[in-house]
Amino acid sequence: MGLWSDFQTNTGRTIHKWSHYFPVYERHFSASIGRPIKFLEIGCGDGGSLQMWKRYIGPYARYIGIDIRPECKAFEDDQIQVRIGDQADGAFLDRVIAEFGIPDIVVDDGSHVMSDVCATFAHLYRRMPSTGIYLVEDLHTAYWPEFGGGLRRQGTFIEMTKDLIDELNADLSNGAMQPTEFTRTTNSICVYNSIVVFERGLPLPKRSLMIGSTGHFGARPEPGAAELLP
Repeated sequence: MGLWSDFQTNTGRTIHKWSHYFPVYERHFSASIGRPIKFLEIGCGDGGSLQMWKRYIGPYARYIGIDIRPECKAFEDDQIQVRIGDQADGAFLDRVIAEFGIPDIVVDDGSHVMSDVCATFAHLYRRMPSTGIYLVEDLHTAYWPEFGGGLRRQGTFIEMTKDLIDELNADLSNGAMQPTEFTRTTNSICVYNSIVVFERGLPLPKRSLMIGSTGHFGARPEPGAAELLP
């Protein structure tokens, strides 16, 4: 059963998700099905999404939820643990990592307050493994003043993402920007409506290639040319 079908037929704890998120989840999380990963969800809601991830990714994974509300401890189950604390508190996040290990997947569905979302990303992303996936959802709040948002307002996660796009391309910027640790450890930034997904990795060497025939009748194929870019 696909994730969308699972959501539509859910009879357990309430799951609150936007419908257009599900193709994004399946695109980025399907490779983790059946693997012994650690899945961290920030913001437990009514507990249903932790159960949904467990059904989707399977019995070998471990699911950790964090929330500021003590009543969320009731959502614990087989394979599911919940810890109570502030997502923007680095010391709390470090305690969670020390207990469960570094997460392979992070889904931030927490406070949606821009200062919290940015602080959590800054603390967790650089600690993730080279195959890690970090997904932030409900980013329409980056445009809502009550969450610290606003169109082109500095300090929102959307504006930070725009800066990180430059960092992602820093090594091909003709010296305009020096590569950073983010440049060297990130393969992609995928921007969707209300969602941004970061995929970590060890980027391949960047080579500009021209390989094959010139396309002229009777012409001999040109030899391949490759330029290794800095």
